[in-house]
Parts: sequence; structure tokens; C-alpha cells
Amino acid sequence: MTSDTVTQTATATAVRPSLTPSGAARELGLKRGEFDLAVVLGRIRTVGDGTGGQRRVTREEIDRVRGSEGFPESLREGIRAVGTTEGARLMGISPARFTRLARVGALVPVKFYLNRYRAVVWLYLAEELRQFAETETNTDLLTGRMPGALRERLEDGQDLRARNWRGRHADFLLRQSDDPWERVAAMASLLDPVQLAETIRDPYERAYLNRLKPLPRANGAPDSPVARIVERITTADDPDEIRWLRSSLLIGLVQARAQRPAPRPAPRPMVEPAPPTPELELLRDVTIDTSVQEARGLLKWLRRRRA
Repeated sequence: MTSDTVTQTATATAVRPSLTPSGAARELGLKRGEFDLAVVLGRIRTVGDGTGGQRRVTREEIDRVRGSEGFPESLREGIRAVGTTEGARLMGISPARFTRLARVGALVPVKFYLNRYRAVVWLYLAEELRQFAETETNTDLLTGRMPGALRERLEDGQDLRARNWRGRHADFLLRQSDDPWERVAAMASLLDPVQLAETIRDPYERAYLNRLKPLPRANGAPDSPVARIVERITTADDPDEIRWLRSSLLIGLVQARAQRPAPRPAPRPMVEPAPPTPELELLRDVTIDTSVQEARGLLKWLRRRRA
């Protein structure tokens, strides 16, 4: 083997290109939805490309996941998401009680989708539901009459499923980056434009955060009924939640500004006027002379009109 061949082989071994999410899912034998959920839960780590584009998965991470104990069954079981009916069966309770527990915030959704009737379907981690049912302190929530405080919340129409999902989603977004501006943008993505404008008055900072915001969920065409439903779920509407987000934004902004300011348009350079050339001087004299003659002609015409 020649030295050139050895060098090429060593280079090929050292350079292991990262994979797109779709490619990584295929490598791990996962459906794309399973892969995305594994990323949300931190079971699969992704890396940014430094340009704000699509995040990728390194070959080393693929090897790590494949080498985990019980792969692939353990990975699939850890990310298995179930709906209300199956979740209730896993916990040994009725679907109605399951829904009540979810509405008061005892059970936290991990994802959602809209069915063909545009109804929101919430999904929960099977692993978390089993742990909840096996915890002794939760026994009273699974049997008998619901505690009074929780009954009052239900009677008042409280439904914390969307808020709890947003909290989980915010944690995921914050884990995705160490850059302070990107972390502020992650929190800003959960506020509506009015709340954001009231919190961040600088238009250049708002524009910068809009550029850094995580890509929106692809659900229907913009302004379609489906997109509006998704926007409602992904936008904070609880007063306490909004206050927390706005306070977190202001704290995050202090840290982000300390590292670097938001980009602003470059100031327009001052252009020194060019010194007049002989040709320009002559043109100016001609223009002045012409203007004087025109003014004199106008005065003569006015005198004739008055005579």
C-alpha cells in the first residue's frame, strides 16, 4: 500500500459526516415521528450547523444510541406515546378519570396532533403513566372521589394540557442551544407578537429574535384553520405563564446583550462634496444668468398686465 493510499484511508476514517434527521432515523430503524420524540426527550442528541439551519446527528451519537443496553427495544419503549384510551388502560382507570387528571395537570402531554375532524389529540409517554400509577402517593387520585381542590378546578373549566405541553416544549428548545440570543428566541416563540413587542421595545432586537426563532410546526397552510389551532396551542395564554415568559425574556436579554448586541444596519457613510470643476462653475453661472433673465422677463410681463 502506497503512502498516498494510507493517507486517503486515514482521512476517510477520520471524517465521519453527520446525518440529517431523516437519515439518522433510518440508521436507527425509527419512524420520523419516533425520532423527533426521542430528540425532544433528550434520548438522541443533535448538533447545530452554526448557521441556524437544520440540526444534524453525528455518527458518534448514532454509535452511542446503538450501543445502549437493550437497543432498539429499550429506546422504542422509552419513547412510546399513547392516547387517552390506551393510557387509561395502562393505569387501570377509566378514560374519563384519565382526562380529568390530564386537565388538572397531573398528567403532562408529550405531543399532540389534529385528527381529520380538527380535534386535538394529546399523547402521553407510556413510561411516565406507568410510573405515576405505581407511585403510592397517587393512589387517591386513581380511585374514589377526586380531591376537592381538583374538583373545583374542573368545575371552573381549567384545562392545563396545552400549558403543560408548552412548558415541556420550552425545556426542549432551551436544551437545544447555549447561545443566549437563541435561548431568548426560544422563549419569544411562545409569546404572541403583541406580548413580545410590549416586552422588547427595540425593533432591531425583535427582528433578530424573529430570525433566530425555532422553525414553526408544519401543520397546514398559513392562516388555515389547522394552522390557527396549532398557533393557539403553541402560544402562551395563561396569565401566570405569560408573566413567567416575559420575566425570563428580560433576564435572558440582559445576558444576551452582555455577550453581543443585536445586529443593526450599518450607518451610512458621510460623503464629502466633490470640489467644483471649471465645467460645473460655468454651468452654475449659466444657470444663474438664465434664472435672472427669466425673473426679469416675468417682472416686465407683470408690469404690462398692471398698465
